[in-house]
Amino acid sequence: MQSELPAYCFHQVFEPRPASKISFDRDYLLYAIKGAIRLGVSDREWTLPPSYAAWIPAQTEIEVAVTHPMTCCSLLFQPGFVDGLPNQTVVFTMTPMARDMIYFNRRWGPDNDAFDTFAETYFRSIAMVCVELASSPSDVWQPKGSTKSVRQALAFTQEHLADNISFSDVAAAASTSERTLLRRFAEEVGLTWQQSLRRLRMIRSVELLSNEEDAIIQVAFRVGYASLSAFAKAFRDFTGHTPSKFRARHRAGWGSKEETLPATPD
Repeated sequence: MQSELPAYCFHQVFEPRPASKISFDRDYLLYAIKGAIRLGVSDREWTLPPSYAAWIPAQTEIEVAVTHPMTCCSLLFQPGFVDGLPNQTVVFTMTPMARDMIYFNRRWGPDNDAFDTFAETYFRSIAMVCVELASSPSDVWQPKGSTKSVRQALAFTQEHLADNISFSDVAAAASTSERTLLRRFAEEVGLTWQQSLRRLRMIRSVELLSNEEDAIIQVAFRVGYASLSAFAKAFRDFTGHTPSKFRARHRAGWGSKEETLPATPD
């Protein structure tokens, strides 16, 4: 969307859609206030529920996908609007204050004609908050791989997260030997396949838990855990929160309801 404003907010509800590639001529703070969005950049992918946001520099090619209905509340800045922002894609944990500030920015859409000193100061403030948050990147990425065999192995693994698959099953699906695939995982992903499987299960859990229709026990089953206690422990080790507390954090934010915009200060 084209706009002459130095910064603006993009607020829209998206229905599920397949992955597509896109780039922007602006620096982009990608944020979902409800649901979750999948983001792919270079050799990594992320699932971004309201707990996380991504800073994406201008001209970066990204791949995005929406698996459940999602509400986007993202900010776009002209390059150089604020100094000190990362020159590469960074995913970071959001704070309640940052969520509130981003939600407040909805008043300044791409067609807004009231971008004044207050608006500019406010956008600079949230940008500087993001500079601080991005200085501690989140580790919720999932691997992509660079060779066809690793990509096939990861795709097969993702398709069978609920199943009791073995590494030999994965190697067969990737049409390669176990020894070769083991080496390529180490070289391209930096993780073993078992570590990758656990990470993929946890990231899918983050995505499913961001959808309020999925019960926690259903999420556990859908990512391959027969025991709720085992799932809760694995999820806590990965995110630092139990599944119930993780979901409660989203419901405490802006994802649970739409609110009216406050009046602009005089």
